Amino acid sequence: MATLLLNPIAFSIGSLSVHWYGLILGFGALAGLMVAIREGKRFGINPEFFMDMLLLGVPSAIIGARIYFVAFKWDDYKDHLVDVFKIWNGGIAIYGALIGAIICAVIYFRYRGYNFWRIADICAPGLLTGQMIGRWGNYVNQEAYGGPVAESFLRDKLHLPNFIVDQMNVQGVFHHPTFLYESLWSLVGIIILFILRRQRFLRSAELFLSYFIWYSIGRFFIEGIRTDSLAFIGPNWLASLMNGLWKPMEWMGFEHGELDSAYGNVRISQLLAILIIIVAIVMIIVRRVTGKAEVRYLDPIYSTKASPDNVPESDAVLEEKPAVQEVTRTEPLPTQETEDAEDKKE
Repeated sequence: MATLLLNPIAFSIGSLSVHWYGLILGFGALAGLMVAIREGKRFGINPEFFMDMLLLGVPSAIIGARIYFVAFKWDDYKDHLVDVFKIWNGGIAIYGALIGAIICAVIYFRYRGYNFWRIADICAPGLLTGQMIGRWGNYVNQEAYGGPVAESFLRDKLHLPNFIVDQMNVQGVFHHPTFLYESLWSLVGIIILFILRRQRFLRSAELFLSYFIWYSIGRFFIEGIRTDSLAFIGPNWLASLMNGLWKPMEWMGFEHGELDSAYGNVRISQLLAILIIIVAIVMIIVRRVTGKAEVRYLDPIYSTKASPDNVPESDAVLEEKPAVQEVTRTEPLPTQETEDAEDKKE
């Protein structure tokens, strides 16, 4: 059992305890919402659309994340069903959250008349923003850390501040702050997505798929450091393949987080990350080749359920249109036009 340096309970109202974990996740969701709203305004999309999306998406994401985690840890919960609902103690899976959120988004976007890929592109940086902030909930709970590591590695090689190094001291053993690695990876990804979405070559769906590619690359390598990974017993060739792809981390001085061999030898998140990267790249290529990616990211976005008079035009397109200049006609009218004008007066 970990000895927490920080109190996971932020404050209490009577018998109700408010946990830092929930507050941090909520703050991450709001930050992601603001990022989406700001970009949505460039396309003339009402902020209320994204607020409603958040109200539906967050519960769907939490439910999906918890179901995903519990499904792979069922033996730990089958005799204590009430613990399934104690999400404030941790135990949610990001891929499960994405599955739940995407299912909700497909239904909600279709209901509002929007193309799924266009809105998903807008939301991609916001999703990564929420994940970047949300990972600090693991820091407070002192969970989801990596394998044992020398204190000197954290202080002298990585030059991490004391408040992180000290919190990674679990019962006298220092561990890799994998929450920090993933948070920083997400921050770099946000910057990349911000740059990509201003490029003319970017087509619809490609920003959202780029988000999945970037996140999955980082998740594959970071997951290998953790000791609490969801895993299964797979064929030796698959385990060897995963270990071989992870080799670059060993060259940088990192070691695999140990897993009980009886529990599994293939980390589910690593395998899923590889599959997502492959599928996303294939989708980008296929959509380009088949002509399904004709719409560009910067093209206007409209709802099929909006009247023509209420269809907004994106600021991105308006910025590129040349200004219309008034032209004053100075040359005399042709003789025929002058005679017609005089006849009308008469």
